[in-house]
Amino acid sequence: MTETYIDLYELQSRLKAGVESTFPGKVWLKAEISALKARPSGHCYMELSQSSDSGIIAKAQAVIWSSKYRFLAPFFKSVTGSDLSEGMNVLVQVSVNFSQLYGLSLVIDDIDPEFTLGEKELLRRQTIARLQEEGLMDRQKELALPVLPYRLAVISAPDAAGYRDFIRHLLGNGYGFVFCPELFPAVMQGCEAPSSITAALDSIASSGTQYDLVLIMRGGGAKLDLACYDDYSLAAAIARFPVPVFTAVGHDQDFHVCDMVAFHYLKTPTALADELVGYYEDEDARLLSFASRLKLAFVNKIHVMESRLQLLEARIRAADPRNILQRGYVLAVDSSGVPFRRAADRKAGDRVSLMFSDGTLECEVEKIKIKG
Repeated sequence: MTETYIDLYELQSRLKAGVESTFPGKVWLKAEISALKARPSGHCYMELSQSSDSGIIAKAQAVIWSSKYRFLAPFFKSVTGSDLSEGMNVLVQVSVNFSQLYGLSLVIDDIDPEFTLGEKELLRRQTIARLQEEGLMDRQKELALPVLPYRLAVISAPDAAGYRDFIRHLLGNGYGFVFCPELFPAVMQGCEAPSSITAALDSIASSGTQYDLVLIMRGGGAKLDLACYDDYSLAAAIARFPVPVFTAVGHDQDFHVCDMVAFHYLKTPTALADELVGYYEDEDARLLSFASRLKLAFVNKIHVMESRLQLLEARIRAADPRNILQRGYVLAVDSSGVPFRRAADRKAGDRVSLMFSDGTLECEVEKIKIKG
């Protein structure tokens, strides 16, 4: 048995001294929030982590005491438009503490919300570059849009106000146009949204129904709540989908990678409903215009045919033997009533009739003179 050893408390004390000497003051730390729990006491407990291609390579427990959290949380939201949540990359100012009893812990004293926004924008640009490199940015645009989309696969949260607005505007259109929307429920915001929406796309593809369009919709939200629509896996799934995909997931200021790769995007679900109704309005107007042009062409054709018939009638009347006789001509017929044109067709003694406009002369041929 070795005689040189230290007890646990001494080990922890040396570690504590090392930590305090290495980090005597506060330090800015970049990490991802892998777990977050706000307690009723007002304290906020987090698990911070760092990952590489091989997985998580570092973890640490952190806390924001209630005295700080009640100020930092609303400050963060006022800048980013979103609450602190799991999956976010953050830049926090921490005090590094080490307890002989509880080990290492980080106390968060401040946070830089601009960093989180910048990280999201960087990831967004990387996603766009990857999609362009893989030829996926314009794949949806190569699909053919049905003239009258009828069967609609809708991906949305069933209790979302945006979805209800869409259904009300679509089915309550004032023209009586009929649509057949079918809902495929999904989580529409946060870190679970990409996998949930992708699963809904898979359900649509395997449903056995040939849908005309896929519609992905929700109302507007905070910038980071909607950052899931910049996710590569979701954008790639939309780009590769064999049916035209329309997106309507934000308000005027929101434009996401998923909007870029989709066949078409609109700002709100209500605008999407109006767009679909507009297709039917345009087709209705086109058919009415075609019917009007067809009617006009038909009327013109009738007028042309009437003119031709009138001309033909005039020609027929002009060729009527009665009219010819009235102009001083005579119609010669043999004894059987068959007209003949040449004197050479007769011989002396034949009985012939000479028809005038006012009557007929019955004659007998006495002599025939042939012009020679």
